Amino acid sequence: MKNTKARDNSGDDWKTPDWFYDKLNEKYHFDFDPCPYKADFDGLSPECIWGRSNFINPPYSRALKEKFILRAVEESKKGNLCVMLLPVSTSTKIFHEVILPNASSIEFVRGRLHFAFQRIGNMDEKQMNCSAT
Repeated sequence: MKNTKARDNSGDDWKTPDWFYDKLNEKYHFDFDPCPYKADFDGLSPECIWGRSNFINPPYSRALKEKFILRAVEESKKGNLCVMLLPVSTSTKIFHEVILPNASSIEFVRGRLHFAFQRIGNMDEKQMNCSAT
């Protein structure tokens, strides 16, 4: 399921730019998005079965974001691929205690990723110059 996040009135959900999602999808061949915009299911529910290759752009509220991070770690331990789009927060407890020890790789987007159709010039290509750690 393709992520179709668009910013809603709460400011918690944001649309992943199509060009960015498509670039990642070419590489990882996603078969599930546990938190698409206006989902009619709960991607955090134990009954929700994630795919083998998951794209996760979680809501940006701390509580929900952390729940999706924890679930992605669980899923990855089952052998499922979980690619998460998260704001850079390398000084946080969850980064050091959960993300860093469990991530097989971490990539950073160069510049600012513009959500909700906020394309600026040729920023798209510049942003795809990611550095892996």
